Amino acid sequence: MAQKSSGSQQGARKKLSKEGREKPTVNDHFKEFEEGEKALLKINPSVQEGRVHTRYHGRTVEVTGEKGDSYQVKFEDQGKEKTLYIKPIHLEKIEG
Repeated sequence: MAQKSSGSQQGARKKLSKEGREKPTVNDHFKEFEEGEKALLKINPSVQEGRVHTRYHGRTVEVTGEKGDSYQVKFEDQGKEKTLYIKPIHLEKIEG
């Protein structure tokens, strides 16, 4: 009998799919964020580099710094503060 897959992308068919031929632009790769700015964590499925686990998809995070070409973000997950390093293509600015 076959064993069920339990990889990091298991059960993420809707989260990791795009409509039609949406392609990321060069500007998407070089978005800039200021320290203390709020951002939405939205995984871009066409770019694997710098992708976070799908459980964090849709979270609101606070940008706290830079490391190389990635941004350091912090957020609270079940009472614990977590820090991740994310490529800017997987972040969206929040207006307001």
